[in-house]
Amino acid sequence: MIKAIIIDDEPAAVNTLKLMLERYVPEISQIKTSNDPVKAIQLIKSFKPQLVFLDIQMPAMNGFELLKKLPEIQFNIIFTTAHHKYAIEALRFSALDYLMKPIDGDELRQSVDRFMARTVVALSQQSQYQNLLNNIGAKDRKDFKLALPTSEGTYFFNPEEIIRLEGEINYTWFHFSNRKPLLISKTLKEYEDILNDHGFLRIHKSHLINKVHVVNYTQNGTLTLSDRSQVDISRRRKEIILEALRTR
Repeated sequence: MIKAIIIDDEPAAVNTLKLMLERYVPEISQIKTSNDPVKAIQLIKSFKPQLVFLDIQMPAMNGFELLKKLPEIQFNIIFTTAHHKYAIEALRFSALDYLMKPIDGDELRQSVDRFMARTVVALSQQSQYQNLLNNIGAKDRKDFKLALPTSEGTYFFNPEEIIRLEGEINYTWFHFSNRKPLLISKTLKEYEDILNDHGFLRIHKSHLINKVHVVNYTQNGTLTLSDRSQVDISRRRKEIILEALRTR
């Protein structure tokens, strides 16, 4: 059975989430709560939860500041937030789970299911949490590092190191400027949503390219990339993509 803590400065939000967990997630046998981030740190140390629901926006100490005060993170985290675009982008880049408020019951259940399905222990996510804190502290979004979890461990890359992505059903091949390709068990669409604002273009249903790595393109719609690979732009996207490359 699972021990969990809810940390949120709003009592109503804590009570609502607690009731939802009792209704939708019977696997959680013990739930502790805290409205005070400072006291929550002590609660984490004494209660030793496997799962923490952590609000990002709290006045005295936000969720990321709380994590920085912990010597190590020996639990999994599901972040909760009303809206914080920069924080959400940092979370997605770090391949970490979050829920948008108001929390939906089905999404809550799915999020906990993902936690329960993980084969890696929380300690192996230390690097992802550290990457999150680095991303949050970055002065510019271009300094974000993208976390790519694999069966061999998690790798981290700046977007500029990625030449192109190629979708293969529910998997995505990443091709880099400085190492061999990686196969990641997420769809190309998921990475399109994450990388769309970082200079990546969907040129075909199976291809996402980093426009800084385009070295040549022809009017008939063939791109040559910095690794000498060639990819074709889909006919319906040809004009949009060529215009984006002209104005890069």
